[in-house]
Amino acid sequence: MAECGASGSGSSGDSLDKSITLPPDEIFRNLENAKRFAIDIGGSLTKLAYYSTVQHKVARVRSFESSGRDTEQDHEPPYEISVQEEVTARLHFVKFENTYIEACLDFIKDHLVNTETKVIQATGGGAYKFKDLIEEKLRLKVDKEDVMTCLIKGCNFVLRNIPHEAFAYQKDSDPEFRFQTNHPDIFPYLLVNIGSGVSIVKVETEDRFEWVGGSSIGGGTFWGLGALLTKTKKFDELLHLASKGQHTSVDMLVQDVYGGAHQTLGLSGDLIASSFGKSAAADKEFSKEDMAKSLLHMISNDIGQLACLYAKLHCLDRVYFGGFFIRGHPVTMRTITYSINFFSKGEVQALFLRHEGYLGAIGAFLKGAEQDNPNQYSWGENYAGSSGLMSSSPELCPTQRFDLLEMDRLERPLANLPLLLDPSSYVPDTVDLTDDALARKYWLTCFEEALDGVVKRAVASQPGSVDAAERAEKFRQKYWRKLQTLRHQPFAYGTLTVRSLLDTREHCLNEFNFPDPYSKVKQKENGVALKCFPRVIRCLDALGWEERQLALVKGLLAGNVFDWGAKAVSDVLESDPQFGFEEAKSKLQERPWLVDSYGKWLQRLKGPPHKCALIFADNSGIDVILGVFPFVRELLSRGTEVILACNSGPALNDVTYCESLIVAERIAAMDPVVHSALKEERLLLMQTGSSSPCLDLSRLDKGLAVLVRERGADLVVIEGMGRAVHTNYYAALRCESLKLAVIKNPWLAERLGGRLFSVIFKYEVPAE
Repeated sequence: MAECGASGSGSSGDSLDKSITLPPDEIFRNLENAKRFAIDIGGSLTKLAYYSTVQHKVARVRSFESSGRDTEQDHEPPYEISVQEEVTARLHFVKFENTYIEACLDFIKDHLVNTETKVIQATGGGAYKFKDLIEEKLRLKVDKEDVMTCLIKGCNFVLRNIPHEAFAYQKDSDPEFRFQTNHPDIFPYLLVNIGSGVSIVKVETEDRFEWVGGSSIGGGTFWGLGALLTKTKKFDELLHLASKGQHTSVDMLVQDVYGGAHQTLGLSGDLIASSFGKSAAADKEFSKEDMAKSLLHMISNDIGQLACLYAKLHCLDRVYFGGFFIRGHPVTMRTITYSINFFSKGEVQALFLRHEGYLGAIGAFLKGAEQDNPNQYSWGENYAGSSGLMSSSPELCPTQRFDLLEMDRLERPLANLPLLLDPSSYVPDTVDLTDDALARKYWLTCFEEALDGVVKRAVASQPGSVDAAERAEKFRQKYWRKLQTLRHQPFAYGTLTVRSLLDTREHCLNEFNFPDPYSKVKQKENGVALKCFPRVIRCLDALGWEERQLALVKGLLAGNVFDWGAKAVSDVLESDPQFGFEEAKSKLQERPWLVDSYGKWLQRLKGPPHKCALIFADNSGIDVILGVFPFVRELLSRGTEVILACNSGPALNDVTYCESLIVAERIAAMDPVVHSALKEERLLLMQTGSSSPCLDLSRLDKGLAVLVRERGADLVVIEGMGRAVHTNYYAALRCESLKLAVIKNPWLAERLGGRLFSVIFKYEVPAE
């Protein structure tokens, strides 16, 4: 784990360049490889969706045995590394004002290379208005899709694939967005779509939903009446007026009607008794701002009460709000939330979506791609190419003309770990940096200060590349901009955590073709550790049983010191190349450790063996080879089956699944216990489905989840600061668990009440 220490051309592109702040090819990315399009055109905003294939460089490892080379020579590394091209799938979503639609369509036409695309799926009212323009500009046939079906499909997609998609809005909180944990079962729910009017839909399954109600009083009402009252014709200008107004100047409150007697009725004096009630009797002009605010309250309260009644009628407690009326506007969300809470007495929750503006476009795309069955895959948000949720504060977020969302198709479908005690309440991350201002400031500064080192490492990992330095500088600039965005808008990508900062960095590195900056480091360290393995095993086998158990745990902990993501460690490793396994042991805190359940663990080992242990490995080299594998070997000797889970893709110096296969093969050639366990499938190597230094147990490789259930795993071992402290420190499981880590960050150590290289050894047994 970690501590931190090309342009468009042509006349249409030029005209687009003049109207926006980003270069067009940074908005409509990878158009040359676009395969399929969809579009959702509303009254004022256009949302374009397209699918593209993306070529990325990936680092591949291969055992020398398969190429006939001799690996017994001392100078030979344990495997070879090659960089190959890999093609992956990506979904692009771009949101912009309708005033830019013609220039955008021209740019797309000039840059669209793939002529196989013949049809564009379209939804929204503008699909009819702009049909001829789209067909003329893109030479694509417009295939119109049902608006409500598209909205539901889009909503299901984001709820299933984007963690922290849904949020509750809490007035006076800092920040005001409270992101929700993804529920493993997203159904049933109520979707309230507020466009010109209001549609209320009950969604029961992926394909079963029904329109249960609605209202003609919606966004169009606010826009129309607002225009009559204020002479303001633009929707966003109306919202801006409302944000500066005082509705109490126009609305009649309960205290205006009852005076002090309102308390005897059990009512708050600040409640609105009559919207615009004061305007009938007052002999004065009301400001545009106050009238706009009163109107916004009136319509939002009405919608909130209506949604609450339908939710109660259908016994639903989750209500998602979407449509152009919302637009992330704080006054709107605050009023709807208040109304829902008031009328339901807190039993129904008003929820909003980070990407609610994209639901129709996503749904239209999915409808057009049904033959490819996109729902069979899992998708993940690409932070490098997504704008994130923008602040509604004008000084923080000037007019955002273009908004971007990118989703990458993951190689394998993801699922919950079956051993989670309650998947619906599981929160991976230990500290919410969105909430904790001091922690947020520290970690953002930490990642900024580490940036030079990451750039240096990225360039060094590709010595034969003539443009590595140029690409690394582009990485630096992009990640720096992301960090500055998160300083001002920590909620931009959901809940801000150390995990999300690390994942964003990995996404940005991949964006500029640095797939595995630590590949050579891992190759060297794996080679050195493999040569030490027989000696370590001989020393362990010579110990008595009880002494050996402590030595195995200390070996696990010492191995975990070797973390290139931690500045305290990387400084030592760079300055002292001879720093090894024994030196790491001497760094460890003496017992009693900061968190010390070792005595309890030892007593458990004196009992019957576990049926099957699931172990999540951390670092390459000494960690996995001299720390994890001896521990695995001991469990195997006790009669326990072992599933060893490693990252699917690279992150820092963490061991990957492909590397673990080669390491296990080499160890098996030296050790009969491991050899027979692999041969008899009592030791199984699996991939986690992750490419992160941290661990989200709700998004694991589905094959791993199935195997855990089939083998009846009754022990979970999570090692490393990223997987066991930054994440999962408080994770509750239905079986025994071991969480082990060495704290290699001084700030975190102090936060936990310890010092640098303090030890966490947390053995937990679920309550009966």
